[in-house]
Amino acid sequence: MISPKSVGRRRFLTYLVAAPALAVGAGLALDTPPAAALPGVPDLLDLGDALILAGAPTAHLLVLEVTEAGRVVLELPRAEVGQGLTTAMAMLVADELDARLEDVDVPLSPARPELLFNQLTGGSNSVRSLYDPVRAAAAAARARLVTAAAHRFDLPAAQLETRDGAVVAPDGRTADYGSLAVAAAGVLVPEVPVRPKPPERQRLVGRPTGRIDARDIVTGRARYAGDLDVPGAVPTVVSRPPTIGGTVRSYDASAASAMPGVLGVVKVATGVAVLAETFDQALKAKAALKVDWAPGPAAAYSDADVRARLRAAHPPFVVPPLLTLTVDAEFAFAFVGHAPMEVLTAVADVRADRAEIWFAAQSPIVAQQTIAAELGLPVDRVTVHVVRAGGSFGRRLFFDAALEAARISRAAGRPVKLMWTRNDDMRHGRMRPASHHRIRATHALGQVLTYEHRVATVKTDFRHGLGEALTAAGFDLQVAGLSLAQGFFLLTEKLPYGYGVTTQLLAEVDLPFPTGSWRSVYSGMVRVADEVMADELARTLGQDPVAFRRARMASATGRAVLDKAASAGRWGRPMPPGQAQGIAFHEEHRSSVACLVEIDCTDAAHPRVTKAVVAADVGRAVNPRGLEAQLMGAVVDGISVTLQAGLHIDKGAVREGSYADFHYARQRHSPPAFEVHLLPPSGPPGGAGELGVPAAAAAVANAYARATGTRPRSFPLDF
Repeated sequence: MISPKSVGRRRFLTYLVAAPALAVGAGLALDTPPAAALPGVPDLLDLGDALILAGAPTAHLLVLEVTEAGRVVLELPRAEVGQGLTTAMAMLVADELDARLEDVDVPLSPARPELLFNQLTGGSNSVRSLYDPVRAAAAAARARLVTAAAHRFDLPAAQLETRDGAVVAPDGRTADYGSLAVAAAGVLVPEVPVRPKPPERQRLVGRPTGRIDARDIVTGRARYAGDLDVPGAVPTVVSRPPTIGGTVRSYDASAASAMPGVLGVVKVATGVAVLAETFDQALKAKAALKVDWAPGPAAAYSDADVRARLRAAHPPFVVPPLLTLTVDAEFAFAFVGHAPMEVLTAVADVRADRAEIWFAAQSPIVAQQTIAAELGLPVDRVTVHVVRAGGSFGRRLFFDAALEAARISRAAGRPVKLMWTRNDDMRHGRMRPASHHRIRATHALGQVLTYEHRVATVKTDFRHGLGEALTAAGFDLQVAGLSLAQGFFLLTEKLPYGYGVTTQLLAEVDLPFPTGSWRSVYSGMVRVADEVMADELARTLGQDPVAFRRARMASATGRAVLDKAASAGRWGRPMPPGQAQGIAFHEEHRSSVACLVEIDCTDAAHPRVTKAVVAADVGRAVNPRGLEAQLMGAVVDGISVTLQAGLHIDKGAVREGSYADFHYARQRHSPPAFEVHLLPPSGPPGGAGELGVPAAAAAVANAYARATGTRPRSFPLDF
């Protein structure tokens, strides 16, 4: 996609921003514009390069400010959705500035319509794309603060040091950053080098650190969209159809409108909205509505129909099952809901000439543009405030709730605070697409000769920030006859093993279901099937699963990660009947992970993962504690979607409506023993947000297969 030459030399620009106190901007410039290096598919790098380019801060995007009060403020052009990004960025700033971590603030930037590229939070790109620009901005600020102090002390700048938010002279004099902020804003050319610290001088980066917002979260001070007190915004809920995409034929709101506290009832494209003084009153009035619904476009489909359409969509294998030794397998994966703990909530205040939206947006510019077009307003008359979110897993790449809130506010003529219930998002929100896989491997003399993986999936919706980011980076795979999804698939779903001649092909089936990425787009299904097949090939060839993988893995980093998981997890240790170990490996976004689990299937109806050991190489981990939390969450996700969590489709309706029937892992399903082993830093940061899920899910499947003597083919297993 992007040739190595085009990204081989990057230069980071820093500059002063007009402000009464010190404000430094940082932008990423390239020696070769990215679009010029994107003629087609050959000479591809990791998709992460495209995402970094598309998501990279550009001029006037990344701004670091030192205030007269001594606060260091980094306006973050990304979303905090629980992944701990604000803490990682605060650590980078504090490290470069030699400031105290508690003196750093990281507010979230609103949508910025003037930006060339999107403010995308996705594709595990945030730390990777921000690592160098944030450090560059902080280093530029430090150099100007030191220069200002040198003028005050009448000393050479090179003799000064920075420590704990102050500049320190050899004779003991100090000047805190707040007192230098105004003078530093006048420094055009710093008198010390403007270079970020080398890794060996970093004191915070790489040290396990608690979240800077942890106390606010546990004490309720953290503000989510539902906590905002926007003047005049009234609680609002929507009555939705029983089937996906259903529409209102007619409705009777007379009973609902007469109920206590009800302020209004309006029809919108997605249903009938009820506005009230409290959410309790709105929900009760919603239940009193009488609505005649027209069925949605998916009403003809149930699970069996979806599976049949997917199974029929596969292109044929190239190698026939004649005169060769083959291992064939088919795998099916159900739809999966995102189910973040915080339900979707958005606040909208739409007036005749402007609109203001508050929402946890992972793609705020696309949201802003779409809402502006819907309202018939210029983009610069729509403000999208990005607020923190209580979980996402890709769900908030889409801004359904924000768009709907804007429509309701316009129809009602007043500000609204819209809440999607858990049932709303389960049954009408975005789902990881269902998929079907056919794999054929040929082998002889202990070697795999060919490997063909055919993937058929319900079409994935890319109409969010990821699609725009790729387009902005010059991503035009139609030149090579491939769709955006097919190009994405080819770039991300790369086998880590030498299997001879390999082909992996994607067939998209356009079915009327609302889809979206779920902690990766395809890896959570494709790589699980690949890793289950790796175990079955090892068994067929009479080889140990770890040794089989290791012998065919080209990456030294991958072998090191696999070895670490195997040794730390005591791979191969004797296990009682009905219990077993499983292992799997995955690499993406320039990071690698291996997961070893132990499972107890002696109670066949209630298998339990009792231990998980994860080894990972992510280049340089900014905050190892945050990374450990990400990987722990990935293991729980893997346990959930492998064993029991999925969505059923019954005649165009999602059967599940809450955590009561969407069987995500509870505490009793989580492993009592959990370990994370991070390999020593091996380079700049890689991606980690989506990294652990495929390996964890596949390790659970492989452990289950070994413990039960079965060959799992349909996920989740208990469905």
